Amino acid sequence: MPCEHCKPKKTERTGEEKKKLINRLSRLEGQIRGIRTMVENDAYCVDILTQSAAAKSAFNAFNKELLRRHIEGCVTRDIKAGDDEVVGELMDIIAKLMK
Repeated sequence: MPCEHCKPKKTERTGEEKKKLINRLSRLEGQIRGIRTMVENDAYCVDILTQSAAAKSAFNAFNKELLRRHIEGCVTRDIKAGDDEVVGELMDIIAKLMK
């Protein structure tokens, strides 16, 4: 049996939280499919780049929402439980998101 620290972490989400995140991802999927179609149809570069920028903005909004929920839920819970390692993990993920 794996030790407590070896178990993969999970985050329980309410049905409403899952629905909101999945809706954002579904919109992103649609945007990416649209961009692919534009490339296949030889759309003008600037038009494709405009759509790509919109998709990037949508992805950033998804990440911001998920990060907010992570900080308010997981990070707060773990710090209250005495697990300060979560702060380093948070800093690492913020650094990745800011690249």
